[in-house]
Amino acid sequence: MNDPGRRILLGKVAGALGLRGEVKLESWTEPRDAIFRYQPWTLRDAQGNEREISGVQGRETGKHVVATFPGVADRDAADALRGLEIYVPRTALPPARPGEFYWADLEGLRVVTVDGVELGTVSHLFSTGANDVLVARDDERERMIPFVQPQYVTSIDIDAGVITVDWDPDF
Repeated sequence: MNDPGRRILLGKVAGALGLRGEVKLESWTEPRDAIFRYQPWTLRDAQGNEREISGVQGRETGKHVVATFPGVADRDAADALRGLEIYVPRTALPPARPGEFYWADLEGLRVVTVDGVELGTVSHLFSTGANDVLVARDDERERMIPFVQPQYVTSIDIDAGVITVDWDPDF
């Protein structure tokens, strides 16, 4: 949990934009252009090769997040970046505000019901638009629990590594 070497996936390169070496990014920060605040980036390709880069500049255009990478000056060089994942050290992110959590900090926590029944561990979370959903997995099944506090998620103890939910274990 508090691994100082832990990295967080903040986005990826979606492809080239225009002819002058700009790229479109998928950014999972809020706001989307906040991704530029957390540098240096570690770029990872599909084969697991990594390299570090600093000095990426960019802006949000409404439709896209557009970036300029140092040394990338044409469309071919920009297109060669397509698919690269963008990681930063977890320590680069600011502390979460009280009552807020980074999803990455919840992944791997144990999920137990208010009655003490183990439901597994958090594999991931996703957004539905209406609310976020916590996915708890054990050896036998996967449960999707609305991340609605305090109705379903009654407490989160990051230090103890436990999320307590008011949820029917048979559901």
